[in-house]
Formats: sequence, C-alpha cells, structure tokens
Amino acid sequence: MTQTQKRIITNRIIMALSTLSALIGIGFLFWILYILVTNGVDALSSTIFTHEGAPPGYDKSGLKHALIGQLYIVGYATLIGVPLGILAGTYLSEYGGRSKLAEIIRDISDIMMSAPSIVIGAFVYAIVVAPMGHFSGWAGSIALTIIMLPIILRTTDDMLQLVPSTLREAAFALGAPKYKVIMQVVYRGAKAGILTGILLGVARVAGETAPLLFTSFNDNFLNTDMNEPMASLTVTMYNYATSPYEDWQKLGWAAAFILSMFILSLNIIGRLFIMNKKS
Repeated sequence: MTQTQKRIITNRIIMALSTLSALIGIGFLFWILYILVTNGVDALSSTIFTHEGAPPGYDKSGLKHALIGQLYIVGYATLIGVPLGILAGTYLSEYGGRSKLAEIIRDISDIMMSAPSIVIGAFVYAIVVAPMGHFSGWAGSIALTIIMLPIILRTTDDMLQLVPSTLREAAFALGAPKYKVIMQVVYRGAKAGILTGILLGVARVAGETAPLLFTSFNDNFLNTDMNEPMASLTVTMYNYATSPYEDWQKLGWAAAFILSMFILSLNIIGRLFIMNKKS
C-alpha cells in the first residue's frame, strides 16, 4: 500500500468518524427538542399567561408572575449592561488600541465570559444581598448584567475593529471630530455586529437560574417592586419541575418550552444578522 493510499484511507476514516459524531450530536439535539416540544405544548393553556401561581390542585394556576418578573429582571439588566458594554468596547477599539490597559481589560473580559454563573451569583449575594439584608430584583439584574457585560464588550470591540480604517481617515479629512466619526461612521459600519452581540448577550442571561437563586430568589405571586424578592421564569421552572405535584410539573414544562423558544429565537435572529453582514 502506497503512502497516498494510506492518506486516502485515513482521510475517509476521519471523515466517517466526524460525520458520525456530528449526527450523534444533532440526534441528541432533536431528541431534546422533541421531548421539550411534546411536553411543553401539551402543558400550554390560556391560564398560563393570565393567572399567577397557585397551590397544587388549583385549575387556575399560571406563570404570569414569573413571565413579568423575568421581563423586569432581564429588561433592567439589558438597560444597564448594553450601554456599559458598548461604551467599554468602544474605548478598547477606538481609544485603548493595543495598550497594556486595554489588553488587561480584554483578558479579564475573556475570563469573565467563561466564569460559572453561580460564582457571579454568590459574588452579588455577598456585595448586594447580604448588606441589604434581603433578596431583591435589583440584585438579580446586577448579577445578569455582570454576565452580559463581557459578551457585549468583546463583541463590540471586535466588530468596531473590523470597520476599515480608511472610513475613519476619510471622516477625519472632512474635519469631523472623533466622537462624530465614532457615532456616525464607525457605529453605522458595525451596527449589525453590535446588535448581534446584544442579542447573544440577552439570550445568554435569559436562561440563567443559579445567579437568581442567590439574588432575586423567587416569589409565587406577582410582584413588580424591584426592591423585593421577585419571581423569574427560570427559578419558577426549576421549582415546579422538581416538585412532586403533577400540575406543577406541567407548568414547569410549559415554562421550559416558553423560555427555550425565546432563547432559540434570539439566537436565530443573531445568526441571521451575522449572515447578512457576511453577504
């Protein structure tokens, strides 16, 4: 057997193993989606969106409190995290460059992106919840902001660096100050990438449970006061899914389906923005 034939055989074996691994991974993914959709759709009803939590055995029990609480916690985290992330990414790309400080910030951001969310939840518990003496929706939003921030920061930094320097030079040649060049030229050139980073950041924090257990805790009733413990869809899903009551377990499946479809939609939209940018 010649060396060429050995390489061809080796290549075919690697291709077969790679294809098999991909099919196994896709198979598990569709299996999970099938179980989720089957149980989640079966558990959906109109009362889920119109009624709050109720004791086991009550027909009119829903997830209204958890849906609104999730909207509040994730919404405030987005309002805080997105401007901070974009501004920090702008500093790294447009002002920091390759300076030592900028490189340190990038390294810390990369570390924070891989940090376990439960560690961040424990950190916020120590600096916010413990001094306040009680759980709160604000503590949950702060924890999610910390998780979201490095994602938006690094995405903004990378996307702004992809904008050709000739566009900046042309704007400077026309006499535009740097802040106008950034706002009207650089941001416009990178808006699709920045928006993609925002969507991915929101999708990342929308499915977090562990940090909210340490911060916002939970509430089985509707509460819109961010200074008090607040229900969230993820924690409510965990509590209902692990309960011994069948009606609560169905609500847990419904919550899992709603949350998964929301996160899946955000990821698909983000991928579409990336594809449009490449094309």
